[in-house]
Amino acid sequence: MIHKLILNKKLMLMTLVLISLVLYGMDYVLIGSAKELTIWFLGNLAFLPVYVIIVTLMIERVLKERERQAVMRKLNMVIGVFFSEVGNRLLKELSAYVVSCDELKHHLLVNGAWREQEFSTALEYLRKSDIKIESSRCEKLGLKRFLVEKRGFLVSLLENQNLLEHEEFTDLLWAVFHLVEELEARDTFENMPQSDVDHINGDIKRVFGHLSSEWVMYMQHLKQDYPYLFSLAVRLNPMIDSPDPAVYS
Repeated sequence: MIHKLILNKKLMLMTLVLISLVLYGMDYVLIGSAKELTIWFLGNLAFLPVYVIIVTLMIERVLKERERQAVMRKLNMVIGVFFSEVGNRLLKELSAYVVSCDELKHHLLVNGAWREQEFSTALEYLRKSDIKIESSRCEKLGLKRFLVEKRGFLVSLLENQNLLEHEEFTDLLWAVFHLVEELEARDTFENMPQSDVDHINGDIKRVFGHLSSEWVMYMQHLKQDYPYLFSLAVRLNPMIDSPDPAVYS
């Protein structure tokens, strides 16, 4: 196999040299002046380093872009696993802590007709909205058990080096880890002082802010690159009260 590759390279070089000689021969026949042909040759030779620099920079840029795209594809796979294992359920559970949740759900009811404009509008809404959290209205033991159970999975995500390319998703994981620690540190959530309630509210708000934005961007990624996965994700949208995976005509 190696011998064949070397042979192919030699054949390609010989072919290129032959083509060059033929073209220069045609120039000599047409021009009839070896002096002018030599001047042209030396001019092209002098500009050769510039050609090399330009081609090298272009190839390097193309290779870097391909590498970046490969990393992002792997990262989106990791994000997809996160939402399948933790993110979708966590988004649904935390939405119950949001005051005026109906308005929030209205802006996040992603459907098959959404285009780039709708996704941008949803992200802008999340960025500008000062979401209010009231954790005292919900039972937190179930949330605590769920997150503690998923701690090992979350740790395994942080071991993925590709996450270094996505600072926002890393911030989401750290916010979730902090919420896990805060919930696990408390044996009971009864008779909590208001200051402690406010602290938990802040932790949940941080997680929900990161999580909802990442979810919208992930849905946009599925819409663009994996429409069959997007179809199922729309049907299982955690912002729907009773999601149904069935497809109806």
